[in-house]
Amino acid sequence: MSVRGVPAAPHAASVLKRQTYSGQATYFEVGLGACGWTSVDSDHIVALATPDYDGGAHCGATVSISDSSGTSATATVADECPSCSSGDLDMSPSLFQVFEDLSVGVFPITWSFS
Repeated sequence: MSVRGVPAAPHAASVLKRQTYSGQATYFEVGLGACGWTSVDSDHIVALATPDYDGGAHCGATVSISDSSGTSATATVADECPSCSSGDLDMSPSLFQVFEDLSVGVFPITWSFS
């Protein structure tokens, strides 16, 4: 008699990595972030909304971001954005400019953990 193993349920972090989020992109002047390290405007970093930040659980994680025109980029989670709604990303100026001019101020995005 043989017993076939049942695959374990995916770890919560793995499930999060496959989830696609939708929200708004904004930008901010970077510096010392909630994750505990200092970034500069030229770093491709993001701040997650408080519910997505999850107490710092995603600090250092890589996110893949796309806009409606198909432009995409990756960034590192380095900060928390208390004024953002779940799914929004607050971007460093250099990352924002991959997608739009700073004068645009806000635009729709989709993103996921890489």
